[in-house]
Amino acid sequence: MKTTIQLILMMALFTCSIQAQTSMSFGLRAGVNFQNINGQDANGNNLKNDILTGFHIGINAEIGIAPEFYFQPGLLYTTKGAQNDYVILGQTIKNTIHISYIELPLNIIFKPLLGTGHMLLGFGPYIAYGISGNAKQEGGSINQTEDIKFQNTVTASDPNNVVYLKALDFGANLIAGYEFSNKLSFQLNAQLGLTDINPKYDFIANDKTSNKNTGFGFSAGYRF
Repeated sequence: MKTTIQLILMMALFTCSIQAQTSMSFGLRAGVNFQNINGQDANGNNLKNDILTGFHIGINAEIGIAPEFYFQPGLLYTTKGAQNDYVILGQTIKNTIHISYIELPLNIIFKPLLGTGHMLLGFGPYIAYGISGNAKQEGGSINQTEDIKFQNTVTASDPNNVVYLKALDFGANLIAGYEFSNKLSFQLNAQLGLTDINPKYDFIANDKTSNKNTGFGFSAGYRF
């Protein structure tokens, strides 16, 4: 019993010591996204999409893990997608797809002192979950909007008046920026999607579709 109490006291002292040495802060971040959807279609042809402008806004925490190194988890609302044009019967039709996600970035940040502030260099994974979206076709006599429905597999009996995507997205972040002495920061963000966002169509044989989110953006933040 005495040994158990001693072990508990030692663990409590160790935990208090770790907490005392650990720094934590919270921050807000918002900015603009320049997103695309890259990959190939059902026939294996490369997609020819153009960049779509979106935005992101959210919060994060910053937890010290070593001198000048921090773990930075966050929670963002972010919009992604792509656009492209095609010509049919002499009319130019613009396709635009907008996807809204709740995103959880899990970054490691290196913050060496530079001048009166800190350089920001970071990387890490992100996990995102689609919550809404739509696809629009506009041009000439065409003006059509279809909602996005999130599911992993599409069958022949599913409705054909919606656009299907997987809800779960996973990828990698890269970050470079600067934090001023007043806790205001600016950074460049880059993302590379590592998982397909297109569902499986069980009625299409030899489907080679592989669509992934990619993009970059600029954001401003403030730490408390």
